[in-house]
Amino acid sequence: MTDTSTQAPRTASPSAAPARAPRPTVRPAPAVQPVITAPDWPSRWHLLIPTSLRNQAAALGLWQNPTPLKPSDHLTQTLAVLDRYGWCRSLDFSPTGRMCIRGAQTLLERTGHVTPASRARAVDYMQHTLSKVTDLPFHAWNDLPERTFPQVTHLITASATHARTHGE
Repeated sequence: MTDTSTQAPRTASPSAAPARAPRPTVRPAPAVQPVITAPDWPSRWHLLIPTSLRNQAAALGLWQNPTPLKPSDHLTQTLAVLDRYGWCRSLDFSPTGRMCIRGAQTLLERTGHVTPASRARAVDYMQHTLSKVTDLPFHAWNDLPERTFPQVTHLITASATHARTHGE
């Protein structure tokens, strides 16, 4: 028999496996913003069919409604509509097809690209941005004779940025 009391205590030998490197922290990729474009001008049938009837047809699978946008994307799409079809003062829709801000929003709401609630939130963001300069409603501000399209672009862009910072 061997006397184990006189031997040195055993120590574990170091592992032959390489030490693990610390895992790199994985950061989520930034959310890719969809490219928001102006929709094509709706057909006469699209404008004549009431929204309730279009919604019933969509529920039956006979119609494809567009996906409504959140307020920041709605503002961006409003600007895209004004860029594509033209901007004007004092008329929602001019005889030549140009629109004011409210006219572009109305077009997007009638074609299903925005819900009335999201449009109202977008208007609130525009009014908040405009309140730093004047107390006029945005549609009256749009109609002023000294108004220019770059000023309208700045209002809508600043409002969309403000809405994005609030998660909308």
